[in-house]
Amino acid sequence: MFPRAKALKQLEAMKKDVKNMRLAAEEWPTKFQTLISICLSARTRDETTIWVCEKLFKKFPNPEKMSKADTKEIEEIIKPVNFFQNKSKNIIACAKKLVSEFNGKIPNSIERMTELPGVGRKTANVFLSEYGSEAIGVDTHVTYISNYLGWVETENAEKIERVLKELFPKEIWSEVNPTLVRFGKTHTSKTEKNKLLEEIKKIE
Repeated sequence: MFPRAKALKQLEAMKKDVKNMRLAAEEWPTKFQTLISICLSARTRDETTIWVCEKLFKKFPNPEKMSKADTKEIEEIIKPVNFFQNKSKNIIACAKKLVSEFNGKIPNSIERMTELPGVGRKTANVFLSEYGSEAIGVDTHVTYISNYLGWVETENAEKIERVLKELFPKEIWSEVNPTLVRFGKTHTSKTEKNKLLEEIKKIE
């Protein structure tokens, strides 16, 4: 297994080398808005997602209102995000299920959350982590950096999640995804990113 002390130092080094930016999961007033924003952020820039969601939530701020929304109207609002047609159907279906089966509340377990339309394990983990649960969301940034640094040797998200949970102490699990995502978004050039990761690799 990768040395924990080294991984912790590497994580700290990445924390110091990122721009202070709002991620799509952050700073929403309700859990529902947080969840929908994470759903819409897949394969879309966080700044685009946040801007779109601010418009969306003015009209559909809660599951009750979104569950009654017209698909075409949602599509028109969220068009700037990738896969907006599928996502429109999913977030309406998600809102309907929340209203009909969960009394409008977001369930607090990964098993129940992944029953919601459009909510996969990564989305559920990012959400749970945002609200203080012990979880690590695995996205493209986490996959790339974890493999590059040698923390993991797999592209499988569930295996990466499992290894990272063994590697890092439980009390900092919620820091792993935001740190790696911010690092990836700060250093968008692959050449620059790899050069920095090579330096971080040398940390003992």
